[in-house]
Amino acid sequence: VQLQASGGGLVQAGGSLRLSCAASGRTFGGYHMGWFRQAPGKERDFVAAISWSGSSTDYSDSVRGRFTISRDNAKNTMNLYMNSLKSEDTAVYYCAAGPIWAQRMDVMGYGYWGQGTQVTVSS
Repeated sequence: VQLQASGGGLVQAGGSLRLSCAASGRTFGGYHMGWFRQAPGKERDFVAAISWSGSSTDYSDSVRGRFTISRDNAKNTMNLYMNSLKSEDTAVYYCAAGPIWAQRMDVMGYGYWGQGTQVTVSS
């Protein structure tokens, strides 16, 4: 699976952004999908994940209630809608795909990664 993340940018605190991840290659619907983020000097952290069917989602405590993950298997795309952005959301955001049997809140549960897209929130 090849993944291409897009949609990052500069936004003021309290604003919104939508990140997109386009997939190509193997059957998109055969994988769970996730978003992770990495700030300078920090580890890559879990943000949100969605099951292969889209029926189940997970969020980190820091984004729950502000971010929404979705996928469209017919279009091979996944989105992350980010609202009420805070300065601490500033990071490079990565989309990822992993086998359905793996732990989707764990970075080790993913074998395919996109190139990352920068999100900068100014306070």
